Amino acid sequence: MKLFRFGRPGEEKPGVITQDGARVDVSGFGQDYNEAFFGGDGLARLGAWLQKQGASAPKIDSGLRLGPAVCRPSKIVCVGLNYHEHATEQGIAPPKEPVIFLKATTAYCGPNDDLIIPRASKKTDWEVELAVVIGKKASYVSKADALAHVAGFALHNDYSEREFQLERGGQWDKGKGCDTFAPFGPFMATADEVDCGHLGMWLKVNGVMKQKSNTSDMIFDVPTAISYISQFMTLLPGDIISTGTPPGVGAFAKPTPQYLVPGDVVELGIEGLGESRQRVVAPI
Repeated sequence: MKLFRFGRPGEEKPGVITQDGARVDVSGFGQDYNEAFFGGDGLARLGAWLQKQGASAPKIDSGLRLGPAVCRPSKIVCVGLNYHEHATEQGIAPPKEPVIFLKATTAYCGPNDDLIIPRASKKTDWEVELAVVIGKKASYVSKADALAHVAGFALHNDYSEREFQLERGGQWDKGKGCDTFAPFGPFMATADEVDCGHLGMWLKVNGVMKQKSNTSDMIFDVPTAISYISQFMTLLPGDIISTGTPPGVGAFAKPTPQYLVPGDVVELGIEGLGESRQRVVAPI
């Protein structure tokens, strides 16, 4: 299944993309895509409901705003420096253990919402990433069992303010958690639909290709990342892991770094997980 959410911010409703590509409102199912849904066998229950009620579910106007594909998670855990070529472009050795940090859930937004440049920002950067949605509570799980804890996968742009991240006290979270810095979706594809180890991915700025890679270049694959993170914190149903970005970010552009400014347009996509688009706007 492909799950999405639609409507005004804070008022999103759950939807499903059917096998024939139609977008249907599944509000009649009675539950949004939250921790209780994923932790309570929601995917199976929704599948059974669709078999009985799907044909009569209302179709959705394609012009409606898309919200983030799942409800706001309890946490967004990110893996840094997780592509071999991304480490190479920085001139550093690949890390021996996953680098992890948290991204504020208040950064979470719809896939096509505007990116708002933070006040005083000079170095707002892009990062196309594969996101994992946890489907079952994960604590001290093994690598062999890790994928059994996954509900699905989605497209994520891990926007970063590099000055805040690297030059304002050495704390990465400050450059990662600004409002609108986590556009998520357009949908979550359930785990049975995705081979997370071999997905093409790309990102363009103003129509110019900046990132083009494949998840096969990950240093720590998805099962390794889930298992590793679960040794340090419990992952709850609906939590998100963003698995790192490939080479081509603005901070390491040659001959000079390139950062986003109002008026820019960022487009990105991952094979099987759709595309998103953010217009860059000035701070409020």
